[in-house]
Amino acid sequence: QVQLVESGGGLVQAGGSVRLSCATSGRAFSKMGWFRQAPGKEREFVAAIRWNGGSSTDYTDSVKGRFTISRDSAKNTVYLQMNSLKPEDTAVYFCAATNLFLPGTAGRRPSQYPYWGQGTQVTVSS
Repeated sequence: QVQLVESGGGLVQAGGSVRLSCATSGRAFSKMGWFRQAPGKEREFVAAIRWNGGSSTDYTDSVKGRFTISRDSAKNTVYLQMNSLKPEDTAVYFCAATNLFLPGTAGRRPSQYPYWGQGTQVTVSS
């Protein structure tokens, strides 16, 4: 059974930093991503990283230069380092995984990821 468990969310002031972690059940995936969903809004893509065959990354424009996605294959964990946080980054953040071959910017739709974590809340106060 595939399990993705997020941790690291919380309350932070604008300009601060938070690191999210997503521990997997050990199964290998082709790509992992982070999505977020604010109240009343659709779930949106944040960042993604290839899990095998390299570690290329992809980011949505609003987080480029502020967020960094990375992975530790030995720990079966993917991270999202979030710096210079803004109130508009407030959302529930979800980790997701897929076995689809999604090169480059191809993995930005939630429907492409069959496996999801439970989500972790990140609240940025102004």
